[in-house]
Amino acid sequence: MRKLLNTLFVTSEDAYLTIDGENVVVNREKQEVARFPLHTLSGIISFSYAGASPALMGGCARRGVSLSFCTPTGRFLARSVGEENGNVLLRRMQYRAADDPAHSCRIARNMIFGKLHNARWSIERTKRDHALRVDIERLQASIDQIKALYPIVAEELSMESLRGSEGVGAKAYFDVFDKMILQNKADFYFRARSRRPPLDNVNALLSFAYSLLANDCAAALEAVGLDTYVGFLHRDRPGRTSLALDLMEELRPCLADRFVLSLINNRVLQAGDFEHTDSGAVLLTDAGRKKFLQAWQERKRETITHPYLKEKLAWGLVPYVQALLLARYLRDDLDAYPSFLWK
Repeated sequence: MRKLLNTLFVTSEDAYLTIDGENVVVNREKQEVARFPLHTLSGIISFSYAGASPALMGGCARRGVSLSFCTPTGRFLARSVGEENGNVLLRRMQYRAADDPAHSCRIARNMIFGKLHNARWSIERTKRDHALRVDIERLQASIDQIKALYPIVAEELSMESLRGSEGVGAKAYFDVFDKMILQNKADFYFRARSRRPPLDNVNALLSFAYSLLANDCAAALEAVGLDTYVGFLHRDRPGRTSLALDLMEELRPCLADRFVLSLINNRVLQAGDFEHTDSGAVLLTDAGRKKFLQAWQERKRETITHPYLKEKLAWGLVPYVQALLLARYLRDDLDAYPSFLWK
């Protein structure tokens, strides 16, 4: 399982990937600049416009290595996959659940409950660790708002109402997100969530982190044999990995958001690591992206105790474990999907 931690990030916009024997080769201007053994990798994410050779795509598919393509800014474009993993019975169970609104809602409400729980504990950590530097009453008010949603979400029967409760919780959480930013407030501030494009440094970091997390969740779901394009909370849309978006909901606050806060509060990134375009979009520079990705890989290697399994594992394996638990639930091996409840 630890093999899943090894992801190759290709950040040069003009890099072209090929295969030579058992190695992935990175070329720039028709010159080899690096090579990596394929058997050591679980995935490759390319932020290059140049792409990869068909031979490499086939080699990755045969070896079970996920090959994903993103724009240099981190927007997901496509994923190359081989023969589907798992058996047809699991996917038939997934499709039946997705077609049943009540069943979909039972799964989705556990995921949203996990998201609210982890958002609440993200705020609790800031309140506990920085009590002398933050507005305790304001943070506690948001915590109380989120906690009040617990019993509502736990018994929710309507997907529309569930999305409404999730929206209320997200607003309470993001209303105090700026309060959890403790360093360099002139360059790192949060007023509201902005996407496509992100309009400030913090939103640029959040969008990039969410893109990476969504890719990790999609790869994990594929690894256990689920169809990453058929979700429960996020409905079918051409080209959208809806189930990956479902799975990442509960992991956003504790993995992506806390990671972004640590980059800012530990001064890993500075104002010079961002560029502002004429359209108003804010993007990471090449140097900033490399810092981000290096820190992301380091975070994925840090260990935690899984709240459901009670076993120690690396953060990078959490999406894979949650995908396994979801598959076990769909096979009727579990009474309910156990969301990841971080603390």
